Amino acid sequence: MNFNTNEKINQVSENTLVIGIDIAKHKHFACAIDDRGRVLQKSFPIMQSRGGFEGFYERLLALKATHEKQEILVGFEPTGHYWMNLAAFLTHYGIPFVMVNPMHVNRSKELDDNLQTKNDQKDALVIARLMRDGRFSYPRILDGIEAELRNGATLRSKIQEDLNALQNRIIRWLDRFFPEFTQVFKSFGKMAYAVLEMTPLPSDIKGKTPEELLFLYRQVDGMKSPQLPKAKQLVEVAQNSIGLTEGVVMAKLEIATLLSQVKLMQTQLDELTAQLIELAKQMTDYEYLASVPGIGDVTIVDLLSEVGSLTQYAHPRQLIKLAGLTLRENSSGQQKGQKRISKRGRRKLRALLFRVMMPIILHNPAFKQLHEYYTTRTKNPLRKKQSIVVLCGKLLKILHALCKKKTMFNEHQMMNDFTRLQTAA
Repeated sequence: MNFNTNEKINQVSENTLVIGIDIAKHKHFACAIDDRGRVLQKSFPIMQSRGGFEGFYERLLALKATHEKQEILVGFEPTGHYWMNLAAFLTHYGIPFVMVNPMHVNRSKELDDNLQTKNDQKDALVIARLMRDGRFSYPRILDGIEAELRNGATLRSKIQEDLNALQNRIIRWLDRFFPEFTQVFKSFGKMAYAVLEMTPLPSDIKGKTPEELLFLYRQVDGMKSPQLPKAKQLVEVAQNSIGLTEGVVMAKLEIATLLSQVKLMQTQLDELTAQLIELAKQMTDYEYLASVPGIGDVTIVDLLSEVGSLTQYAHPRQLIKLAGLTLRENSSGQQKGQKRISKRGRRKLRALLFRVMMPIILHNPAFKQLHEYYTTRTKNPLRKKQSIVVLCGKLLKILHALCKKKTMFNEHQMMNDFTRLQTAA
């Protein structure tokens, strides 16, 4: 597919029937226009059902025959997940479809009538006319293993969110009944959970020696070697705890319930992660991505779930744009504005790149040197955050090149590129 704006415009010819669809949960609205923007069919409803889709297909064929068009181009906004069923239906019948930016729709709807009116019928016409002007993009529809990774990664993210919510509930419980607990344990590890399971309240610890506590904690599954210094700290803080002493029977029941839910979710998370890693290993991109020091299996899973195979992208600029890392500038006349990233793209992908860049800088000598160069060079030094943004784009370019050329990461080659960069500066 062509991605140049002029080429997109050229794809809408006098032989093209342009269909704009406003997506909703139960009922969509479609509008048909020609290449000049003339309305061929006013907005009509499409029910979100098999019968509705089949009726829509028959109507498309009728409009195509009536107006003597050879091609059909359907477009809609990627509104939530409601468009996916229609997209699958269109794909089955070989009807091409494109995506229109919701922001463009919102900003263009006053052009015809100069009114802020919003309704489904009007939006369908606005979408169709944006398509005619080439203001659309070709969707990257994932299938096979890629679709499995996308769905699995989404599920994994939701389980992680629920797990974090449970941990926050445990913290609120501790604030009431054992606020000194966090002085001993800064995070939830195996021993922290063992303490909450066997001796959740300060009263359960009082009167016991550190050695007796260790004996109790060893009875918890997976807890083989609890730390004696931690046990001694627990004995000390329990003596002067300000935790509540009323309602402790139900308090113990509450913490036991929370811990059982945490164990279940952690097991589900571990099993799902293992399955996703096995799926990722079946893709040809995996071994090339894994060759980069600092990129682990979970990162590869998250990356492939967001973008699919990197070989499907003609140029790394598409990946950079997808991540919202393209630069925008706000300048006027003599005033030169600052350049900032657009943030127009997949938020999860951008967050993933920022999250993974820190360990890469720590464990990958080539990226570490490049980061130091960007932040310490005499001419136009970058702030640390600016350098990380640049390196995120650099990482995408490298990963794209590795997968396209089917080659492993070569640290020495990157170091040579870095040397040439310094020489040129």
